[in-house]
Amino acid sequence: MERVILHSDINACYANVERLYDPSLCGAPLAVCGAQEERHGIVLSKDQLAKQAGVKTGMAIWQARRLCPGLQVVRPHFERYETYAGMVREIYCRYTDLCEPFGIDESWLDISGCLKCPDGRKTALEIKDRVYRETGLTVSIGVSWNKVLAKLGSDYKKPDAVTVIDRDNFRQLVWPLPASDLLMVGRSTSRSLARIGIRTIGELARAEPALLRQRLGKMGPVLHAYANGQDSSPVRRVGQEPPPKSLGNSTTTARDLLCDRDAWLTLLTLAESVGARLREQGYRCRCVEISLRTAELVWSSHRTRLFRPTDCTQELLDCAMALLRECHSWPGPLRSLGLRALDLVRTDAPEQLDLFCDYTRLARQEKLDQTLDRIRSRYGYESIQRGSALDDVQLGGLNAKKAHSIHPVGFVPAD
Repeated sequence: MERVILHSDINACYANVERLYDPSLCGAPLAVCGAQEERHGIVLSKDQLAKQAGVKTGMAIWQARRLCPGLQVVRPHFERYETYAGMVREIYCRYTDLCEPFGIDESWLDISGCLKCPDGRKTALEIKDRVYRETGLTVSIGVSWNKVLAKLGSDYKKPDAVTVIDRDNFRQLVWPLPASDLLMVGRSTSRSLARIGIRTIGELARAEPALLRQRLGKMGPVLHAYANGQDSSPVRRVGQEPPPKSLGNSTTTARDLLCDRDAWLTLLTLAESVGARLREQGYRCRCVEISLRTAELVWSSHRTRLFRPTDCTQELLDCAMALLRECHSWPGPLRSLGLRALDLVRTDAPEQLDLFCDYTRLARQEKLDQTLDRIRSRYGYESIQRGSALDDVQLGGLNAKKAHSIHPVGFVPAD
């Protein structure tokens, strides 16, 4: 029996949730943007009208307003988006427990063999109508026999639409699309494909797998299979999502970082957040990476492998500062910093003891971290602060865990 996979995408999730709270925002182009005064003034999400005017996610606010003079700009409220996304996922789960989130606003559903859902298109239309009635939001849904094509279907026509990609219309519908529309084809891969004359999904499907492997490595044959409609990856059951590959935070600071002390204060807030999230999810990391961007917007990243896995805030901070000093001699100010924990292992996994590690000191540090976690969980992040963080409230007062999370999701949500 052939699978029936749905991919549902909440249309302009952030912007449309904001309209539910403020109906006066209806009728004009809208973008949800970071705070300019905090130097986070970029477009996080935009509605269909703004998109038609050329506004893109990641664009600076001044650029967006130049393209779309009537653009309305609002600040983000992530707790609202999470609430509504949870309401929509609850509707999906009424149809199947094979419901896999893909970012905050997208999900795959496997309704194969479901007696209540004998027809994929009718089920998609029913879900679309129910989401609108119960939440006020619209969704676009793709229906196909695998996850990759279902995702293409939800992107094919927006907003508030259902697109069926079946074996009869697959080549006619999919192959003329740009290669960049295919899952896992980003800007860099698109450029690599364009250099060998591949610009559409059809051209990618007809290319030699050996050539793609030579140019793209192991992803070449994978993308070739996707372009030919071949994907057997399962939709995961609710609660069985794969473990994260990394956990991280980054921030554009309220002012430029001019010295080691400025960087230390910023990395302290990031290390507290990353450490807390590791402990909360039951992981330790064996690799630490920092990313930095200069005032001239030159970006770089550096990583190192640890002798032993850790979730300790102080160890993450010390490692991050060592990386920063190795790669940056302060030729100019820094605009942003990021810290990421990679190569994660479960906290209860067996560990080879280190002869030179001071386990007594480490136990004290772990107890301190756990105590801070409990206090902040109960009374809020601001209820207890490190004295050193008060040296510069602009840098040390950041609640990175709440405001600047890089969530452990493989792909960026699309509007």
